[in-house]
Amino acid sequence: MREGRIRIVADENIPAVEQYFGDLGSIRRLPGRTMTREQLLDADVLLVRSVTQVDRELLEGTPVAFVGSCTIGTDHLDTAWLDRQTVPWSAAPGCNANSVVEYVFCALAALGRDWRGLNFGIVGCGNVGGLLQRRLHGLGIQCRVYDPWLPDNPDAAALEEVMAQDVVCLHAPLVKGGLHPSLHMIDASRLAAMKDGAVLISAGRGAVVDNQALLALLEGGKSLTTVLDVWENEPDIDQALLGRVDIGTPHIAGYSHDGKLAGTRMVREALSRALGLPSVPADPGDRDPVRSLSAPEGSRNSAGDFQAMAGLLLQMYDPRTDDRRLRDAASAELPLAQGFDRLRKDYPRRLEFSHYRGGETALDAESRRQLEILGLKWN
Repeated sequence: MREGRIRIVADENIPAVEQYFGDLGSIRRLPGRTMTREQLLDADVLLVRSVTQVDRELLEGTPVAFVGSCTIGTDHLDTAWLDRQTVPWSAAPGCNANSVVEYVFCALAALGRDWRGLNFGIVGCGNVGGLLQRRLHGLGIQCRVYDPWLPDNPDAAALEEVMAQDVVCLHAPLVKGGLHPSLHMIDASRLAAMKDGAVLISAGRGAVVDNQALLALLEGGKSLTTVLDVWENEPDIDQALLGRVDIGTPHIAGYSHDGKLAGTRMVREALSRALGLPSVPADPGDRDPVRSLSAPEGSRNSAGDFQAMAGLLLQMYDPRTDDRRLRDAASAELPLAQGFDRLRKDYPRRLEFSHYRGGETALDAESRRQLEILGLKWN
């Protein structure tokens, strides 16, 4: 890297780049999905999200000396090539884990599925799946976990057993080779074996599920409630499959403002370590005020308490709003791929549960405790 001011190219959708990296040099923002090698011929640092494929084709012959992905996954980074070129790289594992877990519970609330008494299966128990597992334990809910990289997990089970639970949450990374590939791991036979009336929530990587097999199963009348946040061939997703799922969203489960800021900060910390740069500056001064929730209408019987709990969750985040936006994009004149990316680019500021306070409610103590475990605080 040349001496003096650092030249940074960043995906236009990464928040707070100026606050976290502005002290280092110049910043140029570009659309992440269409970045080219020519645009990086004067870049020292490249900051991306998951839509940019970072490999030899993009970087060879450029002066890029650090690559940071402000997202949890690395399947879009050719890390082996970067390592051979001795180009330091970093992702932001865990930055949006809380956001995705909140998405799971809000999706269940939107579906009217009372998670109390249901058994959960988790496929992929890294930062996101592991946090979901801990939340479920706190709620007193049983879960089974499939993650071949974590055989000592206390809830470890065979994939077939995990897929047989009432709610199955997919949080595995996309791995196309090696000992434990995950590409189309959830195939036609595993989907067909799910119990009737089960809920499938996919919020990891789209190609972990064979989308065409899922579509055929749903078209064939399988009783399966389906929530898809991730899809094969994003952004050009299958409109027929969108028409069959119960909730479909444009890869935004982890798009809380908190999670995105955490990703930016983590990559700046990694850059400082890798290149011996100054310490990370203070957090951006855009603190959000605490927001109060309306008192829900609910009784003290168990069904009423769930409706009240669900009502509070949906005040904080309702995935049906994102579902409607995606379906509207599918029916618009523009190609859905353009609409999909626009929804991500223009995504509204979504705050996590910790920014909210519950007021006076008719909820019993146990229901309040459950919402506290999920992150809601009380006045």
